Amino acid sequence: MIIGLVIVGCTPPLLTLSTLWQKKEWRIDRLKEHLRAEGFFRQLFGILRPIIVLGAILTNVSWGIIALAAVSVIQISLRRQRLPVWTLKTIVLVSTSLGITIATALLLPIATVYIALPLFQSIPLLISWVLFLPVDYTLKNHVMNQATKIRSTYENLTFVGITGSVGKTTTKEIIDHVMKDKNVLCTPAYVNSEMGVAKWLLKELPKHNTDEKLILIVEMGAYRIGEIANLCKIVKPSIGVITYIGTQHIALFGSQEKLQKAKGELFAALPSDGHAIFNADSSLCRVVGQKLDCSTTSIGTASPCDVLAQDIEETGDGIHFSIEGQKYNVPLHGTHNITNVLLAISVAELLEMQKSDIIKSLKTFKPPSSTFSVQKKRGVTLLDDTHNASPESFRAAIAWAKSQPANNKILLTPGLIELGNAEDKIHRELGTQASGIFSRVIFTGKHGIDAFAKGYTGEVERLHKQTTPILSEDLLLCVGRVSGAVINRILP
Repeated sequence: MIIGLVIVGCTPPLLTLSTLWQKKEWRIDRLKEHLRAEGFFRQLFGILRPIIVLGAILTNVSWGIIALAAVSVIQISLRRQRLPVWTLKTIVLVSTSLGITIATALLLPIATVYIALPLFQSIPLLISWVLFLPVDYTLKNHVMNQATKIRSTYENLTFVGITGSVGKTTTKEIIDHVMKDKNVLCTPAYVNSEMGVAKWLLKELPKHNTDEKLILIVEMGAYRIGEIANLCKIVKPSIGVITYIGTQHIALFGSQEKLQKAKGELFAALPSDGHAIFNADSSLCRVVGQKLDCSTTSIGTASPCDVLAQDIEETGDGIHFSIEGQKYNVPLHGTHNITNVLLAISVAELLEMQKSDIIKSLKTFKPPSSTFSVQKKRGVTLLDDTHNASPESFRAAIAWAKSQPANNKILLTPGLIELGNAEDKIHRELGTQASGIFSRVIFTGKHGIDAFAKGYTGEVERLHKQTTPILSEDLLLCVGRVSGAVINRILP
């Protein structure tokens, strides 16, 4: 009976930690950075449960165990329990963790152990993760070897690899849209890791004949040096695109130099008859694009570069520019997106698309969901850039807001993560840039709020149940991982 109550009390903390770690792709480095940034105590122990445990130790442990179980039942019954996606790996880790918890309770039938177990579910979960590492490593190698093998049987594939700190998804989607009449396969949303791409190849390539001519557009993400290189060993790209090199995930890489090296692995993997395309507006991209064995194309909005956008303008229906006198109109917002369009144009022309067809296709492009998309909702003009966020995309969103005619402009954000020691500095700089533009700034949590407020030199709100909704006709910028439910809470 008592062990059953203990297990009930342990289940919600275990599920919460599993959900968090799964969102960090079961990577210990990303989890550590999250705990560092958000504060380890609340993330690992919560608030209510430590109070119950302390009270139980001082008064009655049995009642404390019952209270913890009751809190867990209420949390689950009210559907306030966060749940992971039930992949095989997650099922194994959660089941093993519960098994370790049960074994601990049986081997150490001590009241203080029982009452403490719900607080320390991070320990059995970590043990389970460590135990699963050899199996995980073996399975990962098997999948990647199979993907490499099946890729080698297709001789008429053209792989376009896309990486960068920002703009990867938008650039990928533009290329896919422009070349929709070609035989093109494109990695789906959120698939850009070694395993993600390998599994995608194993799923998609068998649907096609081995002698079929295919163009594959592959988004490539990385958190460490060597990950893009490993991905390139599988796909063997002949065209490489680097959108921008900034500071996203710099805490995981350790330095901007290492981040630059990681992104440069794509160009290093290109064959001598391959082609590298990069954003010359980024100084780090220009460095990576130098002294390559293959041919290169540089794009940008400021000379010198091979493909230069001029006569840049943004109106209510999108961005407009010209290349060598030829006009382009794209229903995208934010002039920072012009470099993404230029990269896509360069890829399409390299793959023998006619310029007239490219221009025509660009006119009908729709941005990916939650990626700098503008819409009207309850009378509010809403910029939804919640797919992801980096310092560069954040700055671009603020610059876009400054150019808009709305009287009241509101910023809603959770702040930025994985910035390491540069975190406070970047948030303070963003606050300074936002000063004088927004009538309200609302943070969904405490992360980055103090540093942002120092730069903003005005009141920065923390979202809570009594937060006043915004008004119709306002302009709302949602930057970073903000849920639809949170956005709806502050709409009129």
